Amino acid sequence: MSRLDEPSVTRRSFLSMSAIGSFLAALAVAAAGALRLPNPTVLPGPVRRYKIGPLERFPVGSQTALPEEGFVVFRDARGLYAISTICTHLGCTAAVTAQGFACPCHGSKFDATGRVVEGPAPRALPWLELSRAADGQLIVCADNEVSSGTHFEA
Repeated sequence: MSRLDEPSVTRRSFLSMSAIGSFLAALAVAAAGALRLPNPTVLPGPVRRYKIGPLERFPVGSQTALPEEGFVVFRDARGLYAISTICTHLGCTAAVTAQGFACPCHGSKFDATGRVVEGPAPRALPWLELSRAADGQLIVCADNEVSSGTHFEA
């Protein structure tokens, strides 16, 4: 083949085929993305509802820690309430102290109602929803927060 012979693939035909190939590849990627849209990328975790026993298990003035579940149940004259022991800074488990709660990981301290006293925690420990099941047992729903000071009246 000499320099004067015409090539079998011209520059124009090569660019046309490249453009068509790029278009089809983009169309395939877009279709794959559209087919993934109906499927969730993050699956919901398990529902964290715990039956903690009958009302009689919690006498007035009691403080019952449930470390496996991540909260403490208190009962005072106004009723029952549950405070999460999961630190709002990085999710460590705060220990119950005489003054309230203390996170051993980064030094956050909370008072007896869960308000931040010191440390890097950005917000107070959440109060959790309490209810009663049909069989009379108390239920703590660790997924539902209630406003601070909310009591379950027994």
